[in-house]
Amino acid sequence: MPSTEDAGNGDDRAQVIVVGAGPAGSAAALFLARAGVDVLLLEKSAFPRDKVCGDGLTPRGVQQLVRMGIDIDAPGWTRTRGMRWVCQGRQVHIDWPRSGSAPDFGLTRSRHDFDDLLVRRAVAAGARLCSQTKATGPLTDRAGRITGVSALVGADRRPKDFHAPLVVAADGASARTALAMGLERDPRMPIATAGRRYYRSEARTHDPYLELWADLLCPRTGRDLPGYGWIFPLGDGRVNVGLGALPHRGPGAVDLRATMDRWLERLPGHWGLQEANADSPFRSAALPMGFNRRPQYHRGLLLVGDSAGMVSPWSGEGIVQAMEAGEAAAETIALALHRAPGPGREQVLRRYPREIERRWGRYYRLGNTTAGLVFARFGYRPLLNRHVMASPALVRTLARLLTHGTDAPAGDLTDTVVSGLVRMVPLPGRRAGTGPR
Repeated sequence: MPSTEDAGNGDDRAQVIVVGAGPAGSAAALFLARAGVDVLLLEKSAFPRDKVCGDGLTPRGVQQLVRMGIDIDAPGWTRTRGMRWVCQGRQVHIDWPRSGSAPDFGLTRSRHDFDDLLVRRAVAAGARLCSQTKATGPLTDRAGRITGVSALVGADRRPKDFHAPLVVAADGASARTALAMGLERDPRMPIATAGRRYYRSEARTHDPYLELWADLLCPRTGRDLPGYGWIFPLGDGRVNVGLGALPHRGPGAVDLRATMDRWLERLPGHWGLQEANADSPFRSAALPMGFNRRPQYHRGLLLVGDSAGMVSPWSGEGIVQAMEAGEAAAETIALALHRAPGPGREQVLRRYPREIERRWGRYYRLGNTTAGLVFARFGYRPLLNRHVMASPALVRTLARLLTHGTDAPAGDLTDTVVSGLVRMVPLPGRRAGTGPR
């Protein structure tokens, strides 16, 4: 992998600049490089590096890793059979579906080296990586179109400008590049918060299920956590324990650390989820959800992943959406670069927001509504009541909704039901029951 000095002192021009080498940025750079595009990938940190995350991937995420050429049979990956939901003394197991195009297993792996694997794959495909290169702002022409980014390079923070006619913003929840280009966050869309900590736990590290708890209480208010807790096995003697929460609708802030401490007191002692077995500090991060920044294309800038608020409002999952958006952006750019600069190229680039809408628009609007009316007020407990947990059909349907695990065309009856429910959500600019305007 090229060093910061090699990349920083080399050619500062490319066809595309990608700002940020997380899953979204690495996926975009990988697919651009595969298409023969000269791409510069700028990352403020050095690899490997850590990131606050649940470290769990659904089968949809596994499918995307395979598309990227990641060796998921190599050491370090742990397979999961499905999810275990726990609520008010009841629990239910949901195996990943065997129908459809996605594999019937999930994966876990620490983000400490997960991102490193992805960026190495992008570099192997031909992307030029500039690590320890912090983008500080966009460069624009007189018309306000982005023409590159300014950056600080290396430990001595040398200023340097990088130039490209197209830029992909994959700089995470801070969305500095998008903000500097005038793309503000939609305040109506939720921003959740997640916190996690690693524990050494031989009792749980090889658990074949991702465990989710829906009956956690906020100790300061006594209200239901507007989210859920998780215990994800890493297969290396550790587990990832964490929780995520939307802002409460009503008085009282959510104290994630206090809520987690209270929850851990409930768990069996032999699991080892105690302070003496902690393997990391408690860390938290923002989760920008529900497409909270639009449009995803603006004056030469394409937004992917957290910079566009692509975290699912249903579950807080963001890695899958980030990788898929990176590929969609790369495909759009590769097609656009075959046209000369001007209206023809712009017409192709404006397809990217439409593709994002096609993939997730209705699903996210339904999720945003559910998050506002249910999750932010009552948490996940109402969805996991005793009647739902006693019905295999309802559990499967809810699981597909939460993980966006449906297939098109439908792979089974559950897919058909979920897809039908999502299709009932009106398209933008339409009212329910009306046709196109």
